[in-house]
Amino acid sequence: MDNEIVNKVSTSGIVTINLEDFYIKGERVLFDIKPLLFQELILKEKDFREFIKNNDWSQYQNKFIALTCTADAIVPTWAYMLLTLALQPFAKKVVFGDLQTLDTLLFAEQLEKLNVKDYKDARIVIKGCGDIDLPKNAYVQLTALLQPHAKSIMYGEPCSTVPLFKRK
Repeated sequence: MDNEIVNKVSTSGIVTINLEDFYIKGERVLFDIKPLLFQELILKEKDFREFIKNNDWSQYQNKFIALTCTADAIVPTWAYMLLTLALQPFAKKVVFGDLQTLDTLLFAEQLEKLNVKDYKDARIVIKGCGDIDLPKNAYVQLTALLQPHAKSIMYGEPCSTVPLFKRK
């Protein structure tokens, strides 16, 4: 009687994709325009331009920036454009939205680089648990990218998966 323990997961041919591997490291900053508004209601162009001119933008060096306004105010589009122009020489990336939007866009850029042909006829597990709170859209986008190529797609861990797709 052979008592050798065989790791069936490692011999199954299952390919595990961990979305954390696509996470771009770096500080994320939410830049809220609200404090720059007069009475949190109105953007005064002269004051805003003065702020743009005099602010130390180097504090955003190598950071990922999400521009937003949490006040219930109408902010002209050009204000976000001016902020982008000021931040662009320093920041790694500037987007409009919240931090979740920023991460969603960063993941989208990373997943576009994925060579989906490498997963032709593969049995894929998209890893579910991890140390980073990943945007749901990253899972959605990855699934959509892989579906035309994969033999099957599962979610979770190789030892305990939820089947999602199987090509007929």
